[in-house]
Amino acid sequence: QVKKQCDQKLLIRMKTKCVPCPLNLDTQCPAGYTKITNGTGIPDCRYYLEIKTHTLSFPGCRHHCVKEFEQPECCQGHWGPDCMGE
Repeated sequence: QVKKQCDQKLLIRMKTKCVPCPLNLDTQCPAGYTKITNGTGIPDCRYYLEIKTHTLSFPGCRHHCVKEFEQPECCQGHWGPDCMGE
């Protein structure tokens, strides 16, 4: 039996919204994503607060999330929706 289907595993990465670090403890990743950072997350961003005519910028935290995704693909020498061969 020749293998026709050679699915590719893709890792999709995303970051949650930047918020004040103490508030980031409870931040969850979107459905289907796994959180790969702990605690308050990574302090690598800034969030903004608008006060009357001014916008203030503060250092904040966010979490990094990943999702594994299988991309259907045919093995070499096969093609089409059913991965038919030579």
